[in-house]
Order: sequence, then C-alpha cells, then structure tokens
Amino acid sequence: MDHELCKAAFEQFTNTALEQVRQFAAQMDYTQYLPAAQVILDAQAQGNRIHITGIGKPSHVANYMASLLSSTGTPTYFLHGTEAVHGSCGQLVPGDVVICISNSGETAELKATVTAIRRNGCRVIAVTGNPDSWLNQQAEASIFAGVREEGGPLNRAPRASILAECMALQALSVILQVNRGIDPKQYVMWHPGGTLGHLRENEK
Repeated sequence: MDHELCKAAFEQFTNTALEQVRQFAAQMDYTQYLPAAQVILDAQAQGNRIHITGIGKPSHVANYMASLLSSTGTPTYFLHGTEAVHGSCGQLVPGDVVICISNSGETAELKATVTAIRRNGCRVIAVTGNPDSWLNQQAEASIFAGVREEGGPLNRAPRASILAECMALQALSVILQVNRGIDPKQYVMWHPGGTLGHLRENEK
C-alpha cells in the first residue's frame, strides 16, 4: 500500500466533504421544503400513502429514508427503482406520492420509473442536485440536494452528493415529525427495542 498516496486522497476527501456539506447546509432554506411537505400532508389527509425511490446509490438513501420517515410519523414505503417497471408499481394507487432521488435527474432508468409512476396516477417529489433536470420538470414539488464536488479519486463516485441527499430528506423528516406532534411516549411505542425504546427521566 502506498500510504502517502492513500493519505493524500483520504485528506482530500475529508476536506472536500466537510466544505461541500457546509456550503450545502448554508443554503438550505426552510421555505423550499414546505411545498414538498404539503404534498405529503395532503396525500395523507386523503388516505393515500408515501413511497420513495432512487436508482443506484440513491436507492440506498431511499431505503434508509423510508425507515427514518416511518419511524418519525410518516409511514413511507420503499419502491425499488428498477423493479418498479417490472411489477412493483403495483404497490401504488392513484393519489399516492413518490419521492424520487437522483443527483442528475436525467438517468434513463429513472425516466422509465418516473414515467410509470405518473401513469399510475401518483404525484412526484424530486430530490435532485440539478434544478433544470427532466426529473424536476415531472415533479409536483422539488428539493435541491446538490454539491459542486464529490471528493475522492476521480471526483465521480457519489460521496458528498449522498450526504446532501440525506441531509435534505432528514430536514424534511424533521418538519413532518414536528407537524405530526410526536411525543416521547409515542416514539418509544414505535421503538420498543434497544436504547431508543426507553423513556428518559425527563420524558416520563
């Protein structure tokens, strides 16, 4: 192992990631999230469900966010990005909302999935680093989650953009959780296992 080369790449990544996250966080605007939150709240009020999808690395973000949103008061179902066009759109009903994550908003697989989602009568929320993308044009609401550099060798593999997507959707989850009025006792009811499943003294 070339330790000097690896160390230089390691430090370049950590410095780049920190700077990109700082820049992204500095431009996050509460009002930008309100249209997306309202689309979700309106759908829930009508008895519809929330789903989330992505292609490639963003699919892993989608899986995590389905879990986080569900655990904080917004039941959300993971929709496999490519299986969606091979039958998994059967989990959708007209009026449902699908959050679609894509850094470029232009991949062919994503276009096929979003087209199928819309044909099934669902509304789309875009989470993308490209405000001018095809995905944004298909969406009822959109959340920006972009960075200028990924960090790491070649500056291609999704790294900092994944952090931005997570932060953007975590911020949305906070808004939805507060709107739902989740208290510690309800939270513990949903988390009976592990240390999360215990009320602190000041919460009893």
